[in-house]
Amino acid sequence: MTGLVIFDCDGVLVDSERLSHTVMREMLAERGVDLSFDETVDRFIGTSLAVCLARVGELLGGSPPTDFRAEFAQRTRAVFTAGLQTVPGVERVLDALTIPYCVASTGNHAKVNFTLGHTGLLPRFAGRIFTADDVQHPKPAPDLFLFAARSMGTEPARTTVVEDTPTGIAAARAAGMRAIGFAAMTPAARLVAAGADAVVATMAEVSVLLSDAR
Repeated sequence: MTGLVIFDCDGVLVDSERLSHTVMREMLAERGVDLSFDETVDRFIGTSLAVCLARVGELLGGSPPTDFRAEFAQRTRAVFTAGLQTVPGVERVLDALTIPYCVASTGNHAKVNFTLGHTGLLPRFAGRIFTADDVQHPKPAPDLFLFAARSMGTEPARTTVVEDTPTGIAAARAAGMRAIGFAAMTPAARLVAAGADAVVATMAEVSVLLSDAR
């Protein structure tokens, strides 16, 4: 029986993945690396900022430019401010839950607080936000999910994770938690291959699975 639901943030609570990957693609193109949108998503989705910057460096043939991180943060914040919204249906999922829930993200606290605040979800998660800032090893290591469950007073075996990336699914399985794959931008087959217990395409389906888990 599930006693806790952990939601990833980007792509699960807020529809930020498409915006941030568009910015990444544009910034790489400006520096001579022409990737399609799908290729950009494949390389960067579900990665921590440190891994993201390392991959940028590989693509550019060395270390990433010293201003890349700051420019990426500035440009993503600008597009988030202009057009970031919640994932369709997620409010209904949260309204229907009768068990505790929290968020665990590979982003940092500043980013998660901004995106949840901008979309109106922050009050729902106040005091229950866990990020890569809180652990030494981010996803796909299980540390962040284990830290979140421990902080919420729930055993891993009684925890369900909702994730949209193979990285997050792998972290949930490594933590001994049930993993629901939300196939919004990642092909369902990749989530299955990462070990998802179930894969869905809509938040209505997520709600059904969480209801069945009570």
